[in-house]
Amino acid sequence: MTSIWEPVIGLEVHAQLLTASKMFCGCRAQYLGMAPNSNTCPVCLGLPGTLPVINQVAVQLTIRTALALNCEIPEFSKFDRKNYFYPDLPKGYQISQFDLPLSLNGLLEFEVEGRLVRAGITRVHLEEDAGTLHHAGEIQNASFSLVDLNRAGVPLMEIVGEPDLRHPVEAPAYLAALRRTLIYLGVNDGNMEDGSLRCDANVSLRRTGASELGAKVEVKNMNSFRSIQRALDFEVARQTELLDQGQSVAQETRGWSELEQVTVSQRSKEEAQEYRYFPEPDLPPLVISRAYVAELRAALPELPMATRRRLREQYALSEEQARLISETALDAAYFESVVAAGAPPAAAANWQVQNLQALCNAAHISVSGCPVRPELLAELITMVVTDQVSGAVAKEVLAEVFETGARPSAVVLARGLGQVSDTAELERLVAEALAANQKASADYQGGNDRALGSLVGAVMALSRGKANPKAVGQLLRDRLPRK
Repeated sequence: MTSIWEPVIGLEVHAQLLTASKMFCGCRAQYLGMAPNSNTCPVCLGLPGTLPVINQVAVQLTIRTALALNCEIPEFSKFDRKNYFYPDLPKGYQISQFDLPLSLNGLLEFEVEGRLVRAGITRVHLEEDAGTLHHAGEIQNASFSLVDLNRAGVPLMEIVGEPDLRHPVEAPAYLAALRRTLIYLGVNDGNMEDGSLRCDANVSLRRTGASELGAKVEVKNMNSFRSIQRALDFEVARQTELLDQGQSVAQETRGWSELEQVTVSQRSKEEAQEYRYFPEPDLPPLVISRAYVAELRAALPELPMATRRRLREQYALSEEQARLISETALDAAYFESVVAAGAPPAAAANWQVQNLQALCNAAHISVSGCPVRPELLAELITMVVTDQVSGAVAKEVLAEVFETGARPSAVVLARGLGQVSDTAELERLVAEALAANQKASADYQGGNDRALGSLVGAVMALSRGKANPKAVGQLLRDRLPRK
């Protein structure tokens, strides 16, 4: 039965920026692996008498992101103090942006289940990250928590989405598209597991067709695409059940429990006035010139959707091939280098996204950083296309090239893996295969086309994968006339 309730979902995404230093001091922005509370100074600890200094690169990266998301860049911006008490916030307030952020009114396009979705971006603004709390167990059951302030003050960009999503499945697709964009721009590493990319969701339900929003619930602690999908599925079901029973939904913040697969109430949801925002007195306002914005806009790289479209059109790739190859800008560049080195585009795409990607996944490295340089993959593909090696042998060769970085031609020569096309040798192998597979021979002659594939496989096995499969197929057809 169709529900009378319509989900309304908006995402708030926090992305740590790839800067060398923190937002307002000289401490390192890369803090992972350091001893707790060792990456701090009087400024990021908020000690009396210290003054913050704005990180110019962080401002640049935020504006760069906002432009890629089709945002407007106001000429005037400022920082504000967002006041709240939490153990990992050393100053008792966070330097953020409130009414005059660095950007407004953007748009993100992404695909989900074969359809194009356009979701508005309310704003992209800049702030400092808090520290981290290490809980003894899940937060709702922890017996104690430890505070580590190494992360406090790291430049944090918040991308606030409009409540334009209408189904939980759209949320991970939105985040995946945004993550690709941030990686293409070089502003964030996209690592959700380590917390450099984090996502909160605001969820409410309203009657289908209504315009007024229901009570908003914020869901936190979702650190993977799968957990986002599951948390929102659960929360929509929970709110639906309450409303169907005539109960109200409390406006609150809830955390996702990965262990229990439920959302858990954490605290009542704050309104903006509860943070007592006021302009940060220790920082000057920012005046963003139109010339500076134009300079940053001109330096934007080709973005994921445009890259996918170009790969499809320029190289006649399938939609799926173009999507996989354009996952990162480096993957796309690798593919184009393989083609430039002489490999046919369709074959280059197949070998990259299937065979090479599988090896890279097993080794936990990227395609662009693997030992198989583009010219080596192009050489191997050319050997397959020109019948110098079979596809099965080529996979073996690729694995060795991946391990050693050797040239494919050298591996083939050293191991004697060249494809057998000599007619006399192939006729011998075919005769041996036919003698050992009389039923398959009879089945093919009786009209079973699949039996021919079995016979080709038998010949390939006898030749240890070195026989030319096209020539083998023709010899078999010649030897086995149809009845």
